Amino acid sequence: MQVIATAGHVDHGKSTLIRALTGMEPDRWAEERRRGMTIDLGFAWTTLRSGERIAFVDVPGHERFVTNMLAGVGPCPAVMIVVAADEGWQAQSAEHLAALDALGVRHGLAVVTRADLAEPELALTQVHGHLDKTCLAGIESVVVSGRTGQGLPELEAALARLAATLPEPDTEGAVRLWIDRVFTVAGAGTVVTGTLSRGTLRVGDELDMSGRRVRIRGLQTLGEKKEKVSATARVAVNLRGVDRDGLSRGMALVTPEFWMPTRVIDVRLNAGVHHRGEAVLHVGSAAVPVRLRFLGGDTARLTLSRTLPLRTGDRGLLRDPGRREIIAGLRVLDVRPPALRRRGAAAARAAALGEVGLPDAAALLRWHGLLRGSELTAMGCPPGGSPVVGDWYADPGHWSSLRSRLADHVSRRPALDPGITVDAATQLLALSDRRLTEALVAPPLAVEGGRILPAGGSLPPAIAKAVTELTADLAEQPFNAPTAERLNELGLTGKALAAALRSGAVTSIAKNVILLPGALDRAADVLARLPSPFTVSDARVALATSRRVVLPLLERLDAGGITRRIDNDLRICRPQDGSHL
Repeated sequence: MQVIATAGHVDHGKSTLIRALTGMEPDRWAEERRRGMTIDLGFAWTTLRSGERIAFVDVPGHERFVTNMLAGVGPCPAVMIVVAADEGWQAQSAEHLAALDALGVRHGLAVVTRADLAEPELALTQVHGHLDKTCLAGIESVVVSGRTGQGLPELEAALARLAATLPEPDTEGAVRLWIDRVFTVAGAGTVVTGTLSRGTLRVGDELDMSGRRVRIRGLQTLGEKKEKVSATARVAVNLRGVDRDGLSRGMALVTPEFWMPTRVIDVRLNAGVHHRGEAVLHVGSAAVPVRLRFLGGDTARLTLSRTLPLRTGDRGLLRDPGRREIIAGLRVLDVRPPALRRRGAAAARAAALGEVGLPDAAALLRWHGLLRGSELTAMGCPPGGSPVVGDWYADPGHWSSLRSRLADHVSRRPALDPGITVDAATQLLALSDRRLTEALVAPPLAVEGGRILPAGGSLPPAIAKAVTELTADLAEQPFNAPTAERLNELGLTGKALAAALRSGAVTSIAKNVILLPGALDRAADVLARLPSPFTVSDARVALATSRRVVLPLLERLDAGGITRRIDNDLRICRPQDGSHL
């Protein structure tokens, strides 16, 4: 299916043409039929001889209903511009074309109607003269009469050619269905309609709507019930979990977690703008009052009156509701822009935005530094490459800067300082996930005992000298741990001892029981040669040490599964696989 919106001045025969093509009445309200003009959106459909199914969104042409017109055109991939031969190009023809150009609509068909009332050549010349200045330049044109049927076969053929040129929709992508109509069906409940431009809807799917979860109870497209509907399509969705009063045109049903609701966006405008005061953002079927702040060049920041699920690359337009004129078309650049607090921040932001046309994941990372892959996808730019840790992606320059800041902070700490904890470093670097801090640690840094320290750094000379003396003391009797007095003589107390322990130059068996690295493995080898079972005294003699040392040493071996106590004083060595502790 393809969905095509109409556009054109009031009473130029749009609805008559739709009736002639489809045999359906697009004007739904009695008031519309009584007044002879479309007030709200109308819908009709037909199947072409080519087999292509076409759904039409018939929009109002009167200037007072431009907001309704934009709600219908916004989600549609193509447009049929209608101009009456007997009246030619008119004011609303121009406003509708300006809106289509601002929204970047590039696929369409120009139709000159009421060819039975006037020669169409002048109207055709006017139409193409105006179209040639827009993104719809070069589209095909057809002359018809909805009343007599003149040119309808040619129009149908042109519609088939137009449908064949439209890009293939992404049926696997995340859904965003802009709601353009809400009503209640007896026995079914709340129903919303919209133009599904991407993704697939299935009965039973759970969707998000303004932070509320709703479930699809039923689906219908072109009057037929379906279990699933894929883009592009006009679709009616019967919802469970929400009342009609909680819904309105301009809201959107989206795939949960795949869109980023936002109230502040940075955009690029497609025209020089000098507007001040109120403005309304039109995107999808939504019309939202905004506050406009120019950043510099062609960029601006919009603060929305309510959140919308937007992505980088979305198109919209700004309209002045007082003067009833279009201010500019726009492209969304960033849906989570940084705050502008410092002097010159707006100009710097404009310069950053001006470096790219349409941002990709690399540009978003350059602006934000760090983002989760899920955030990049929700912002409209799925990540490439590999994450730095978990689902986190980083701008290379920002990541290098963080690593340098961390290394600089650690290097400036006193030599005997116990280092900075991972959590403190996370706070220092203003990171939201301690895993990022751990991933930043690389030589010359290391994480030991939950603290970030210089990796393999040499000990201060005084401590290194003390360790050398201790090594000499233990050369003959490696298990004869120095007394507290001897440690004090060597200067291995407090921060000095902590530094020696962190460096791995010595190991602690218990409080004030300090031995050289590998002491436990060496003790296990000695004890393994004793007859089993052996006593504490047997171990003390074999290790040539005191009870002060042997008792905590045996407890460590017990805890490591090297030895096992079989009664109050007897132990055995468990068979090992070649390794100890």
